[in-house]
Amino acid sequence: MAKIRLTKNELKKQKDDLKRFTRYLPTLELKKKQLLMEIRKIQNEIERLQEENRQMETEITPWVGVFAQDVELSALVAIREVKTGTGNIAGIDIPVFDLLTFDDVAYDFIETPLWVDRGLDVVKEQIERRVRWEIAEKQQEIIRNELRTTIQRIKLFEEVKIPGAKEAIRTIQIFLGDLQTAEVVRGKIAKTKIIRKKQEAKAA
Repeated sequence: MAKIRLTKNELKKQKDDLKRFTRYLPTLELKKKQLLMEIRKIQNEIERLQEENRQMETEITPWVGVFAQDVELSALVAIREVKTGTGNIAGIDIPVFDLLTFDDVAYDFIETPLWVDRGLDVVKEQIERRVRWEIAEKQQEIIRNELRTTIQRIKLFEEVKIPGAKEAIRTIQIFLGDLQTAEVVRGKIAKTKIIRKKQEAKAA
């Protein structure tokens, strides 16, 4: 703990600091709860996307052998743009999914097997889920970092700032109290001396 000045001004400063710390701590606690709730919400979204991926894989398994034909689906899918916006959670900015667009890749409808249309839809759906998934993971990373910082601040206030201010107030109050007591004692001694001198003067 830094050395404190044992003065009335310092006492006022420490009391003001204590009020500010105790007022700010509930705000940090609330932010912590909001961040934890948001992390759980995003995790649920990630798990939902993962489950949809699994369901889609189960759906296409019966005809996945068809993909073995000489058609390269990936060559028929080209991402044009992944557009993201900005959201705000507990005062921090996070990326949010906005739009995913694909370029129209031309292919011969007559020469290409019929399953390709459905195959392309599946590939695009899986790509979009992957993009949403990756953005959600970025959101989690940002929020988790903010959560760590918030927890550190809460600990700082609970374990250092508030106890430090309370101890400083206690120390200053004891010192000022002792000082005041000493002044009273000195005053009484001085008064006793004055009375004694007056009495001695009268006796003389």
